[in-house]
Amino acid sequence: MLRVRPIHFTSRLDPWERLLTGLGLVKTVDEPTWREFDAGSGRLALHFVEEGSPQDGTTSLGVEVGDLKEFARRTKESGAAGSTTAGGTTAELIEADHGPSCRITAAGGFSFLADPATRAGDGSWGGSAEADPDIAVVGVWFSEDAVAAAQTLRDIGAQPRPVPGDAGTDTAESEAFTAKNGGILMLGAGTGTGSAGLGFEYAGDFDALRHRLGEAGHEAAVLEEALIPTLHVANPDADGTAAHPPLWISAAPASG
Repeated sequence: MLRVRPIHFTSRLDPWERLLTGLGLVKTVDEPTWREFDAGSGRLALHFVEEGSPQDGTTSLGVEVGDLKEFARRTKESGAAGSTTAGGTTAELIEADHGPSCRITAAGGFSFLADPATRAGDGSWGGSAEADPDIAVVGVWFSEDAVAAAQTLRDIGAQPRPVPGDAGTDTAESEAFTAKNGGILMLGAGTGTGSAGLGFEYAGDFDALRHRLGEAGHEAAVLEEALIPTLHVANPDADGTAAHPPLWISAAPASG
Protein backbone atom coordinates (compact mmCIF):
# COMPACT_ATOMS: atom_id res chain seq x y z
CA MET A 1 0.00 0.00 0.00
CA LEU A 2 1.41 3.39 -1.00
CA ARG A 3 -0.42 6.72 -1.17
CA VAL A 4 0.96 10.21 -1.72
CA ARG A 5 0.20 12.55 1.20
CA PRO A 6 2.27 15.73 1.38
CA ILE A 7 2.02 17.96 4.44
CA HIS A 8 1.58 21.68 3.82
CA PHE A 9 2.40 24.02 6.69
CA THR A 10 0.34 27.20 6.79
CA SER A 11 -1.03 29.91 9.04
CA ARG A 12 -4.06 30.20 6.75
CA LEU A 13 -6.00 26.97 7.22
CA ASP A 14 -9.42 28.34 6.26
CA PRO A 15 -8.36 29.94 2.93
CA TRP A 16 -6.61 26.70 2.02
CA GLU A 17 -9.69 24.69 2.91
CA ARG A 18 -11.83 26.89 0.67
CA LEU A 19 -9.47 26.37 -2.25
CA LEU A 20 -9.14 22.62 -1.75
CA THR A 21 -12.91 22.27 -1.50
CA GLY A 22 -13.24 24.25 -4.72
CA LEU A 23 -10.83 21.84 -6.40
CA GLY A 24 -13.02 18.93 -5.39
CA LEU A 25 -11.12 17.58 -2.38
CA VAL A 26 -13.07 16.39 0.66
CA LYS A 27 -12.06 17.05 4.27
CA THR A 28 -11.71 13.80 6.22
CA VAL A 29 -9.86 14.96 9.36
CA ASP A 30 -10.61 18.22 11.17
CA GLU A 31 -8.48 19.01 14.22
CA PRO A 32 -7.35 22.39 15.61
CA THR A 33 -3.90 22.23 14.01
CA TRP A 34 -4.31 19.41 11.49
CA ARG A 35 -6.70 18.85 8.59
CA GLU A 36 -6.67 16.14 5.94
CA PHE A 37 -8.27 16.22 2.51
CA ASP A 38 -8.89 13.38 0.10
CA ALA A 39 -8.56 13.91 -3.62
CA GLY A 40 -9.76 11.49 -6.24
CA SER A 41 -6.15 10.28 -6.18
CA GLY A 42 -3.93 10.96 -3.19
CA ARG A 43 -4.35 12.95 -0.02
CA LEU A 44 -3.13 16.27 1.42
CA ALA A 45 -2.60 17.28 5.04
CA LEU A 46 -2.59 20.87 6.32
CA HIS A 47 -0.57 21.58 9.46
CA PHE A 48 -1.13 24.89 11.25
CA VAL A 49 1.88 27.05 12.10
CA GLU A 50 1.99 30.61 13.38
CA GLU A 51 2.22 33.41 10.83
CA GLY A 52 5.85 34.35 10.30
CA SER A 53 7.13 30.89 11.17
CA PRO A 54 9.94 29.68 8.87
CA GLN A 55 7.66 26.76 7.99
CA ASP A 56 4.72 28.95 6.98
CA GLY A 57 3.92 28.26 3.33
CA THR A 58 6.26 25.28 2.99
CA THR A 59 5.51 21.68 2.04
CA SER A 60 7.01 18.40 3.22
CA LEU A 61 7.01 15.38 0.96
CA GLY A 62 5.18 12.46 2.53
CA VAL A 63 3.47 9.15 1.84
CA GLU A 64 1.18 6.72 3.63
CA VAL A 65 1.80 2.98 3.82
CA GLY A 66 -0.08 -0.03 5.16
CA ASP A 67 2.55 -1.74 7.33
CA LEU A 68 5.50 0.32 8.51
CA LYS A 69 7.79 -2.61 9.32
CA GLU A 70 7.16 -4.36 6.01
CA PHE A 71 7.51 -1.11 4.10
CA ALA A 72 10.83 -0.37 5.81
CA ARG A 73 12.10 -3.88 5.08
CA ARG A 74 11.20 -3.73 1.40
CA THR A 75 12.58 -0.22 0.97
CA LYS A 76 15.91 -1.10 2.57
CA GLU A 77 16.11 -4.27 0.50
CA SER A 78 15.37 -2.42 -2.70
CA GLY A 79 17.71 0.41 -1.75
CA ALA A 80 20.60 -1.97 -1.21
CA ALA A 81 19.93 -3.76 -4.50
CA GLY A 82 19.37 -0.62 -6.57
CA SER A 83 22.30 1.43 -5.33
CA THR A 84 25.31 1.74 -7.63
CA THR A 85 27.30 3.66 -5.03
CA ALA A 86 27.73 3.55 -1.28
CA GLY A 87 24.82 4.97 0.61
CA GLY A 88 21.64 4.07 -1.25
CA THR A 89 18.08 4.60 0.00
CA THR A 90 17.62 3.87 3.71
CA ALA A 91 14.46 3.40 5.76
CA GLU A 92 14.44 3.86 9.53
CA LEU A 93 11.53 3.18 11.86
CA ILE A 94 11.16 6.15 14.21
CA GLU A 95 8.82 7.61 16.80
CA ALA A 96 7.83 10.99 15.34
CA ASP A 97 5.94 13.72 17.19
CA HIS A 98 2.69 12.35 15.78
CA GLY A 99 3.46 8.66 16.41
CA PRO A 100 5.22 5.71 14.72
CA SER A 101 6.66 6.55 11.32
CA CYS A 102 9.40 5.57 8.88
CA ARG A 103 12.07 8.00 7.71
CA ILE A 104 13.21 7.45 4.13
CA THR A 105 16.58 8.98 3.31
CA ALA A 106 17.97 9.25 -0.21
CA ALA A 107 21.64 8.90 -1.07
CA GLY A 108 22.03 12.70 -1.21
CA GLY A 109 20.61 13.20 2.28
CA PHE A 110 17.06 14.35 1.46
CA SER A 111 14.54 12.64 3.75
CA PHE A 112 10.77 12.36 4.11
CA LEU A 113 8.33 10.35 6.19
CA ALA A 114 6.06 7.42 5.49
CA ASP A 115 3.18 7.34 7.98
CA PRO A 116 0.73 4.49 8.66
CA ALA A 117 -2.49 4.74 6.67
CA THR A 118 -5.92 3.99 8.08
CA ARG A 119 -8.45 1.83 6.28
CA ALA A 120 -11.75 3.20 5.05
CA GLY A 121 -15.04 2.11 6.59
CA ASP A 122 -15.33 -0.74 4.07
CA GLY A 123 -11.92 -2.08 5.05
CA SER A 124 -10.19 -0.88 1.88
CA TRP A 125 -7.34 1.58 1.46
CA GLY A 126 -9.55 3.85 -0.65
CA GLY A 127 -10.20 7.51 0.05
CA SER A 128 -13.43 9.46 0.14
CA ALA A 129 -15.89 8.50 -2.57
CA GLU A 130 -17.19 12.09 -2.50
CA ALA A 131 -13.95 13.60 -3.85
CA ASP A 132 -13.77 14.65 -7.49
CA PRO A 133 -12.32 11.54 -9.19
CA ASP A 134 -10.42 13.70 -11.70
CA ILE A 135 -8.26 15.61 -9.18
CA ALA A 136 -4.92 14.17 -8.07
CA VAL A 137 -2.42 15.39 -5.47
CA VAL A 138 1.13 15.88 -6.75
CA GLY A 139 4.03 15.81 -4.31
CA VAL A 140 7.11 17.42 -5.88
CA TRP A 141 10.70 16.55 -4.99
CA PHE A 142 13.22 19.17 -6.14
CA SER A 143 16.60 17.44 -6.42
CA GLU A 144 19.94 18.18 -8.04
CA ASP A 145 20.40 14.43 -8.66
CA ALA A 146 17.35 13.28 -10.58
CA VAL A 147 18.76 9.80 -11.18
CA ALA A 148 19.28 9.09 -7.47
CA ALA A 149 15.90 10.61 -6.57
CA ALA A 150 14.16 8.48 -9.18
CA GLN A 151 15.83 5.39 -7.72
CA THR A 152 14.59 6.28 -4.24
CA LEU A 153 11.03 6.60 -5.54
CA ARG A 154 11.36 3.17 -7.11
CA ASP A 155 12.75 1.84 -3.85
CA ILE A 156 9.60 2.89 -1.94
CA GLY A 157 7.37 1.21 -4.52
CA ALA A 158 6.37 4.13 -6.77
CA GLN A 159 6.03 3.32 -10.47
CA PRO A 160 7.45 5.48 -13.29
CA ARG A 161 4.59 6.90 -15.30
CA PRO A 162 4.78 6.29 -19.04
CA VAL A 163 5.70 9.32 -21.09
CA PRO A 164 3.27 9.73 -24.02
CA GLY A 165 4.98 8.66 -27.23
CA ASP A 166 8.03 7.23 -25.42
CA ALA A 167 8.44 3.47 -25.71
CA GLY A 168 11.21 3.39 -23.11
CA THR A 169 9.36 4.61 -20.05
CA ASP A 170 10.95 2.71 -17.18
CA THR A 171 14.11 4.80 -17.08
CA ALA A 172 15.89 7.02 -14.61
CA GLU A 173 14.79 9.99 -16.73
CA SER A 174 11.15 9.53 -15.70
CA GLU A 175 9.91 12.72 -14.10
CA ALA A 176 6.61 11.46 -12.69
CA PHE A 177 5.80 8.40 -10.62
CA THR A 178 2.46 7.03 -9.48
CA ALA A 179 1.58 5.49 -6.12
CA LYS A 180 -0.52 2.32 -6.15
CA ASN A 181 -3.16 3.74 -3.84
CA GLY A 182 -3.29 7.27 -5.19
CA GLY A 183 -1.30 10.39 -5.92
CA ILE A 184 1.67 11.39 -8.05
CA LEU A 185 5.30 12.00 -7.14
CA MET A 186 7.14 14.34 -9.48
CA LEU A 187 10.80 15.27 -9.79
CA GLY A 188 12.00 18.81 -10.42
CA ALA A 189 15.39 20.50 -10.59
CA GLY A 190 16.71 21.63 -7.21
CA THR A 191 19.87 22.41 -5.29
CA GLY A 192 21.54 21.15 -2.14
CA THR A 193 20.05 18.11 -0.44
CA GLY A 194 16.63 18.85 -1.95
CA SER A 195 13.27 20.35 -1.08
CA ALA A 196 9.57 19.68 -1.63
CA GLY A 197 6.62 21.36 -3.30
CA LEU A 198 2.94 20.84 -4.00
CA GLY A 199 0.72 20.77 -7.07
CA PHE A 200 -2.27 19.00 -8.58
CA GLU A 201 -3.30 17.29 -11.79
CA TYR A 202 -6.76 17.34 -13.31
CA ALA A 203 -8.04 14.75 -15.79
CA GLY A 204 -11.45 16.34 -16.40
CA ASP A 205 -12.73 19.39 -18.28
CA PHE A 206 -10.09 22.07 -17.71
CA ASP A 207 -12.29 24.98 -18.71
CA ALA A 208 -15.04 23.77 -16.41
CA LEU A 209 -12.57 23.62 -13.53
CA ARG A 210 -11.36 27.16 -14.25
CA HIS A 211 -14.92 28.47 -14.29
CA ARG A 212 -15.73 26.58 -11.11
CA LEU A 213 -12.79 28.12 -9.31
CA GLY A 214 -13.61 31.58 -10.63
CA GLU A 215 -17.20 31.35 -9.46
CA ALA A 216 -15.90 30.40 -6.02
CA GLY A 217 -13.77 33.57 -5.92
CA HIS A 218 -10.37 32.07 -6.77
CA GLU A 219 -8.15 33.83 -9.30
CA ALA A 220 -7.13 31.31 -11.95
CA ALA A 221 -5.38 31.70 -15.32
CA VAL A 222 -4.57 29.03 -17.91
CA LEU A 223 -0.97 28.91 -19.17
CA GLU A 224 0.85 26.53 -21.49
CA GLU A 225 3.88 24.91 -19.88
CA ALA A 226 5.78 22.45 -22.09
CA LEU A 227 2.62 22.12 -24.22
CA ILE A 228 0.62 21.06 -21.14
CA PRO A 229 -2.26 23.36 -20.10
CA THR A 230 -1.72 24.49 -16.53
CA LEU A 231 -3.97 26.47 -14.24
CA HIS A 232 -2.19 28.97 -12.01
CA VAL A 233 -4.32 29.75 -8.96
CA ALA A 234 -3.69 32.43 -6.36
CA ASN A 235 -1.80 30.88 -3.45
CA PRO A 236 -3.75 31.11 -0.16
CA ASP A 237 -0.46 31.76 1.64
CA ALA A 238 0.30 34.86 -0.44
CA ASP A 239 -2.40 37.05 1.17
CA GLY A 240 -2.14 39.62 -1.59
CA THR A 241 1.66 39.60 -1.77
CA ALA A 242 4.17 38.01 -4.12
CA ALA A 243 5.88 36.10 -1.32
CA HIS A 244 4.52 32.77 -2.52
CA PRO A 245 4.18 31.63 -6.14
CA PRO A 246 0.80 30.60 -7.55
CA LEU A 247 -0.43 27.08 -6.97
CA TRP A 248 -0.47 25.03 -10.17
CA ILE A 249 -2.93 22.46 -11.47
CA SER A 250 -1.77 20.79 -14.68
CA ALA A 251 -3.82 18.83 -17.18
CA ALA A 252 -3.26 15.10 -16.81
CA PRO A 253 -1.31 13.69 -19.77
CA ALA A 254 -3.28 11.71 -22.31
CA SER A 255 -2.97 7.98 -21.83
CA GLY A 256 -1.85 5.64 -24.55
